[in-house]
Amino acid sequence: MDPRAVADIVAIQQLLAIYVYAIDAKDFDALDRVFTPDATFDYAVTGGETGDYAKIKPWLAKALAAFPLTQHLIGPPLIRLDGDGASARTMLFNPMRLARPGGDHLFFVGATYVDDLVRTPEGWRITHRAEADPWMKDAPPDLVPVMAEDEYHAA
Repeated sequence: MDPRAVADIVAIQQLLAIYVYAIDAKDFDALDRVFTPDATFDYAVTGGETGDYAKIKPWLAKALAAFPLTQHLIGPPLIRLDGDGASARTMLFNPMRLARPGGDHLFFVGATYVDDLVRTPEGWRITHRAEADPWMKDAPPDLVPVMAEDEYHAA
């Protein structure tokens, strides 16, 4: 593999790591270093939002507010380079602790991030993110996904 391809793969792996650390630290401004300003998202398969970065960034903050603990663990991404573009599929395992009256509820989420990326003057950035192949273990039966215009609530 040529050195530039290796450097690109390492840079994309680092970008994906920045995302999960930012999400778990609830440092949503750090996501500006991960996504292009015009990035699009499709979280519909997991009951979440679709839309552009301006909509999704505040939605992520709102949707994750009910979880005092998340730990987004990602596997090695499958990255395909194509000049100044790339695609990546990255498996995710995420223990989540939901704040509840009377005691928090721990459950587990799995999915695959499906990303399109572009090389920018600032480095690699994600231009489109979707989720695929979702599953949950021990999720509370009354868990209702948060939409951009909603507040979290249990049914």
